[in-house]
Amino acid sequence: MTENTTATHEAEIDNSNRSTTPQSETFLNYISSSWADRVDELPAELAVAKFAADRRKALAAEFPGKRLVIAAGALKQRSNDTFYPYRPHSAFAHLTGWGSESEPGAILVIDASGETTLYFQERAGRDSDEFFANPEIGEFWIGPRPSLAQVAALLGVQTAHLAEFQSADGDVTLDDAELGRATSELRLVKDSYELAEMQAAVDSTQRGFNEVLAALGDASAHPRGERVIEGVFNHRARLDGNEVGYETIAAAGAHACTLHWIRNDGAVREGDLLLLDAGVELDSLYTADITRTIPISGTFTEPQRRVYEAVLEAADAARAIVKPGIRFGDVHDAAMAVIERVTREWGLLPEADGTPYHRRYMVHGTSHHLGLDVHDCAQAKREMYLDGVLEPGMVFTIEPGLYFQPDDLTVPEELRGIGIRIEDDIVVTEDGCVNLSANIPRTADDVEAWVQGARTA
Repeated sequence: MTENTTATHEAEIDNSNRSTTPQSETFLNYISSSWADRVDELPAELAVAKFAADRRKALAAEFPGKRLVIAAGALKQRSNDTFYPYRPHSAFAHLTGWGSESEPGAILVIDASGETTLYFQERAGRDSDEFFANPEIGEFWIGPRPSLAQVAALLGVQTAHLAEFQSADGDVTLDDAELGRATSELRLVKDSYELAEMQAAVDSTQRGFNEVLAALGDASAHPRGERVIEGVFNHRARLDGNEVGYETIAAAGAHACTLHWIRNDGAVREGDLLLLDAGVELDSLYTADITRTIPISGTFTEPQRRVYEAVLEAADAARAIVKPGIRFGDVHDAAMAVIERVTREWGLLPEADGTPYHRRYMVHGTSHHLGLDVHDCAQAKREMYLDGVLEPGMVFTIEPGLYFQPDDLTVPEELRGIGIRIEDDIVVTEDGCVNLSANIPRTADDVEAWVQGARTA
């Protein structure tokens, strides 16, 4: 995505073959007349506005004397003249507080004095043919856009029409690695507004998980039951928020051994496991990221439970060490110590020689930061991320797993095709941590009772 642009989209779209609107002066006069006066009430300022102002101030302090230009980004073309649903760049959303209702092509400018101006394409007057003839930004096509005054009131910032924006030599944009780094690191510690949004996203995700369990019977009856699961969860995301925070992973049976299984076109069979990795993204654009692995029938088999208990032990070991002052990477190391011990006890590993053989069964990391992006703060320096020291207000996942591929000859046949991940969203507190997703069943017994209760309700 090109960050410093005033274009509405990235490709020129040819709509000439679809244009049937008469362009005579008589028609233009007719369609632009006899409209009721528009009453534009100014909205109340969003609660996030004061937090966004503090974030802009902190960012500007890192670039004294520089003009910072943070673009929301353009519409992304899906095919010919259709576009993907719009979502602004996370740095833009963080610094403005403008979430799912933000306008494509908007640009935030923080000048050398720290003054902020938000540029965006205000609505066209009804005396303009854009009003009815432009399917990308015309009000007849996409609905009314907000006025400059309304957005200024909503976000507590000065606004101006996008046409007034002029780039300048020396502008620092998101194409600049240092600004990308700084905006990522600014999100490492969440403020109180963000923490409340994160908890709300988790709570909505829990509702989606409950609804998925209630639909297991329908899913099992359909040849592509994974899509039933996906549809049920994504329905909740659209009701409660903006969208899912990432493509839902609804992996049944051996599909659970594929870490990012998003085709979701398989069957949901009794006796198998379902690995559901999903998160609701709220209209503020904060997302949850939760994984639960459940027995579709309501009861784990002995091998399934054995693997589940091992993964749960790894997750609990990692969470037990979380507190301010430890290294972020230590969380991963704590989980992997359990994974190595268990797989060695089960006789799966060659003789110890310093090689991390256990990584064959868990190749991913245990944790990543979470917030506006599901993998938040990704451009932060290593010394601030993997080697960074935990601080109160940091939010991240803990998600160990074990994945025994169906054709893996290093494991007993009874374990082949079992994939299990347990993922929770954790916030660091002054003296430890809180599991934001603790209310979603985690232990094997509780998970069985959860599934059985949902299926008989």
